[in-house]
This record gives sequence, structure tokens and C-alpha cells, in this order.
Amino acid sequence: MRIIAGEFGGRPLKAVPGMATRPTTDKVKEAMFSMIGPYFDGGNSLDLFAGSGGLSIEAVSRGIEHAYLIDKQFAAIKTIKENVAVTKAPERFTVTKRDARAALQELSGQGLQFDLIFLDPPYAKQQILKDIELMVQLNLLADNAIIVAETDQKADLYDEIAHFSITHQKNYGITEVTVYQFEGM
Repeated sequence: MRIIAGEFGGRPLKAVPGMATRPTTDKVKEAMFSMIGPYFDGGNSLDLFAGSGGLSIEAVSRGIEHAYLIDKQFAAIKTIKENVAVTKAPERFTVTKRDARAALQELSGQGLQFDLIFLDPPYAKQQILKDIELMVQLNLLADNAIIVAETDQKADLYDEIAHFSITHQKNYGITEVTVYQFEGM
């Protein structure tokens, strides 16, 4: 794994040890950023199930101003911190060990809004849809926010979600990437 492009491009990243997380392959990550960017002009990103942190680090490398990375596993948080250190820009990242729902509540209390959100949970569609609904309720989404959901092909996400349009959906082997754009309330 590596940072593909941008300010930190080419730097190596570590994977979380064990089988509890599955890192996004460089091929899928490159395709994902081709769909949503590939570069950004500031803004905040949120990675709710951050794993190794590779997606958020890539986003910051490509111009996101600040990334918030959330994971509840100790091994993932340790790996994220090691990967963030590779950037030599730790001030551009906030890493939090917390359950996703509790983290969303806390972020809402801080008045934050996000332009780019990564959802790659270790479980199926119902959690992703509930997380999206909660983000809308908590006013965490900036105008035209982009949500990138990475699932296996069995997740079968809904084609229509209130207040969102699907801009891209593509299969990469067993991985499916769905990109939603927030259309506002």
C-alpha cells in the first residue's frame, strides 16, 4: 500500500495487522479518486471506519484541508497514527478511537461539516444507510458533500436514498464502490 498521488505521493503505508480490517487496494483507491476528484480544493473529510487511514491520507495528499479518522479498534488507531506520521503533517489529521455512532454525535456537537465522507464498514448495507441518515439528521454534511461507500457485492445498497443521487457505482472484483452526492434538504 502507498499514497498514490498529490503532496505525499509515493510514500508507503502500513496495513492493520490481522484479519479484522481489509485495506482498500491501490487499484480500487486510484479508481475511487478518479471518480470523486481526483484533486480537492480544501474542505474536511471524514473516514468513519478508517482502518489503516489510507483513504483519508490520500484525500489530504490530494488537497483536502483536514481529515477526521474514526475507528474503534486499537490496532487500527495505532496503524493510522504510524501512517499519518509518514506525511510529516500530523496537524492535518484528527484520529479518534471511538464507535462510529458516538463519534458522529461528538462531531455534530463541534459544529463540523464534511465535504467528503468514506464509509467502508465491516458490515452490510443497513449500517451504511443508518450512518448516512444519522449524518443528515446531525447536519454533518456540507452542501454537495460526497459519500464514498465501499462494500462487497452482496451489500446491495439502495439505488435511491432521500436527499442523495448516485454519481458512480462500479465493481472491482468482490469490491463495490458507490458514490453518493448530497443534494441538500
